[in-house]
Amino acid sequence: MCGILGVVAKTPVNQLLYDGLLVLQHRGQDAAGIVTADGSKFQMHKGGGLVRDVFRTRDMRHLVGNMGIAHCRYPTAGSAASFAEAQPLYVNSPFGIVLGHNGNLTNAEQLKRDLFLQDQRHVNTNSDSEVLLNVLAHELQEAATGYQLDPPAIFRAVAGVHRRCRGAYAVVAMIAGYGLLAFRDPHGIRPLVVGELKTETGTEYLIASESVALDTLGFDLVRDVEPGEAIFIDQESNFYSRQCAANPQHNPCIFEFVYLARPDSVIDGISVYETRMRMGKSLADKIRRDHSDLDIDVVIPIPDSSRPSAMELAEKLGLPYREGFIKNRYIGRTFIMPGHEVRRKSVRQKLNAIAMEFKDRNVLLVDDSIVRGTTSREIVQMARDAGARKVYFASAAPPVRFPNVYGIDMPTSRELIATGRSDDEIAREIGADKLIYQDLDALVDDVSSVNPDITQFETSCFNGLYVTGDITAEYLAGVEAQRNDDELSKGESNITQLDLNLATTE
Repeated sequence: MCGILGVVAKTPVNQLLYDGLLVLQHRGQDAAGIVTADGSKFQMHKGGGLVRDVFRTRDMRHLVGNMGIAHCRYPTAGSAASFAEAQPLYVNSPFGIVLGHNGNLTNAEQLKRDLFLQDQRHVNTNSDSEVLLNVLAHELQEAATGYQLDPPAIFRAVAGVHRRCRGAYAVVAMIAGYGLLAFRDPHGIRPLVVGELKTETGTEYLIASESVALDTLGFDLVRDVEPGEAIFIDQESNFYSRQCAANPQHNPCIFEFVYLARPDSVIDGISVYETRMRMGKSLADKIRRDHSDLDIDVVIPIPDSSRPSAMELAEKLGLPYREGFIKNRYIGRTFIMPGHEVRRKSVRQKLNAIAMEFKDRNVLLVDDSIVRGTTSREIVQMARDAGARKVYFASAAPPVRFPNVYGIDMPTSRELIATGRSDDEIAREIGADKLIYQDLDALVDDVSSVNPDITQFETSCFNGLYVTGDITAEYLAGVEAQRNDDELSKGESNITQLDLNLATTE
């Protein structure tokens, strides 16, 4: 889950890309980067941390040009601490190419071997995005006439990428001296939209992970990039598009609507805010049908993404809705923070309870989902500490029981609180008096009812069905083993750093 942007404009784009990254900051807080193009020359600046911390005035002055791409990174593969994996990434053979990628390749290891043995290309990092960049570079070389490219050749190259790559990928890239390229995997798992702005000097184009970036930057939403489609915009703002996949299917990630996307975004013609309201209504129906014995005094959301669901649930059940937690907006999203202890500590720093809304009441807490259970456990205890008599907990999403391999940081089953546990057992784990989950069929109906043209979604974290068809038990075991090795390595690294610090102070 990263944020990506690509723009072709008539004026300098550095400020536009920076502002767009700020809007997409919720999609990744690990690193950020911008590359602009001035003719055939690229200027790049990237670094670790939040967008506001990566870029200074002196950095922005160097990012000249009327075309560019930008990326905010949320690590899902490779080392979270490696600066080399901050994006955009760059290769100079056979063309200068920079690329930003949102998603995760499930056949990255095989591709890495093929690149080395067959394509004579070397990959320097553990990032699947660098693998994708090199596959694109090779396919462009194969499609080019000599060292010349045109839109048909570029689209042939993207078709080659689709034939070789598996998994989830929404991509923005620039080819030096040619223009901006964007494409989406044949299942359309990760979102990508295109917008335009009519000016006196011509049309400007902006491609982004979410429509909210278009809204805030003054662009009109044209449409979503279709699954398997590629869009190429040259330096003169000429727009080309083509379907490059043999059998595209539309399976957008349903977790985007549950949690990942901003509520003011529209993805694949579906309002995120409206889906979350409908989730609340469905959850209210389930509570009325299956849990009418619960004596609920008040409904309280866990800010922020669960608020629309909680409001609709309270209204449909005829219960008071109250804001019981105040959020410190200077703490990052705990779901995408690495490490159990960091997430647990951040919950207390991030949320503070308003005691008067809990004291001597039976409260129903509503959250968008429960993944590891760390946040939920802390919040339930905070409600009890604030004086709640009973604490019921409702999730607007079904139990997360399976690893996600398409770009969300829940790769191993051992980290998921719902794996191998019943609802009552999970309730005891988080300390709740009762736990109510949304049903998967209801969730799918809630989302698809906003746009009936889309009936199938990527729902693997709920039901274990992986739409790309290439995920085996052996693959999942390998991901889990790698995750364990990464955690051990990080622990050893931290100990080494501590030893060095102690040696320095002595």
